[in-house]
Amino acid sequence: MENFDIIIIGTGFASSFFLHSYLSRADKKARILVLERGKDDSHAWQLQNKSLSSIISKTVNLTPAKRWPHYIGFGGTSRAWVACTPRMMPNDLQLKSKYGIGVDWPITYDELEPYYTEAEIIMAVSGPSDGSPFPRSQPYPQPPHRFNGSDKLLKQAYPDLYFQQPVARARIATNNRALCCATGVCNLCPADAKFTVQNEMAYLYQDPRVNLLLEAEALAIETEAGQATGVRYKKAGVEYVAKTNLVVLGANAIFNPYLLQKSNLLHPLLGKRLHEQVSQYVRIDLDGVDNFQGSTMITGHGYMLYDGSHRSKHAACIIENFNVPLSTLRVERGKWLQRCYMKFIFEDLPSEDNYIAISEKSPNLPKIVHKNHSAYAQRGLDTLPAILPKLLAPLPVENITMLHVNNTEGHIQGTTIMGNDPKTSIVDKNLLHHQVRNLLILGSSVFPTCSPANPTLTLSALSLWAADQL
Repeated sequence: MENFDIIIIGTGFASSFFLHSYLSRADKKARILVLERGKDDSHAWQLQNKSLSSIISKTVNLTPAKRWPHYIGFGGTSRAWVACTPRMMPNDLQLKSKYGIGVDWPITYDELEPYYTEAEIIMAVSGPSDGSPFPRSQPYPQPPHRFNGSDKLLKQAYPDLYFQQPVARARIATNNRALCCATGVCNLCPADAKFTVQNEMAYLYQDPRVNLLLEAEALAIETEAGQATGVRYKKAGVEYVAKTNLVVLGANAIFNPYLLQKSNLLHPLLGKRLHEQVSQYVRIDLDGVDNFQGSTMITGHGYMLYDGSHRSKHAACIIENFNVPLSTLRVERGKWLQRCYMKFIFEDLPSEDNYIAISEKSPNLPKIVHKNHSAYAQRGLDTLPAILPKLLAPLPVENITMLHVNNTEGHIQGTTIMGNDPKTSIVDKNLLHHQVRNLLILGSSVFPTCSPANPTLTLSALSLWAADQL
């Protein structure tokens, strides 16, 4: 039985950003064990096999119409994300005190801001240089991507509410990444231009203090007298127990609560309040304005429907303007490029009806139950048909077509929420488990509410914050 100073479960954003910060101050003789359930499938392997992972992650999804995509392997979901990196807005963290809905986060935007900046530097995020919708202490590391035709008109009409989307898709090539190819094939980037753990943070796992075990599945956290003492895991069909002084749980919002449940670390809210954003696609045919001249997949980012008093009644919305000509060209003579394709992304209020539990029929798998998004989110969606003509008035609109409501944003959030009160949360503001004080839980499972913004930058910043508080 081996002993380690720290055991980290997972190699995705949450674990890797924590490890980045932890190693910078750890003793030269520190012993760190990292357990990764998947393999290190190289980018070349992924391209050749047209697959993001050689291992299929299994769950029991009782509402299969609602997808919860996640990927097993070194780097976790950094393989599959499309690299959108907006911050949350300050009011996203204080919904209850500001608008009387949801709950307040136990951490403030001002506390998180330096860690947002650090995460953006690590990812080499490209972002707007003419201002920002959220307070910033430093400019973005990389210059913004190029607008397309409709973006330029919306920027003129809404100069303080419309910006280039912040992204970790390289505007300028880095030492490890090529320039974004702007084809929009971002889930499996052909140019390896988006930030991943594999291309930018693999060096962390080559540190002599780190012992990375691939194809090693964490089974349970061992505890004694209210302390985590080790992790039980399986590799090559054999079970082992590794002892430690600190356990860091960095799986996703499905497997974080599942492992806690398997470890008998129970709580009335454990696994509950599974949530993500809800989005609506809209196609806008234009009259005389060509589109798709941008330099990445999503170019524009609109905040016209985001913050304000309406949030006391219905969900806030963030707007994405796509720049993917191969799938969205207008098949009409002389109007090939005269089309705009937008996504309107609404926050949701978490519900205890949506949850993760141990499957009764297959106890070695987590069960996912997601009955529906909230009425609050639906009321936001319902505002779109009436709002869009006025909102899009700066564009020469020929026709607006409401398309489908997306069945997933791929953002798995909630289930081990953070808060000040141990009765109503699983972890505190430093992401330490309320009862087991040498157990850290990282990732978007700690999110108590759901901003319209993509969660990855925020969960990465929280990992840096958590390491800094130890």
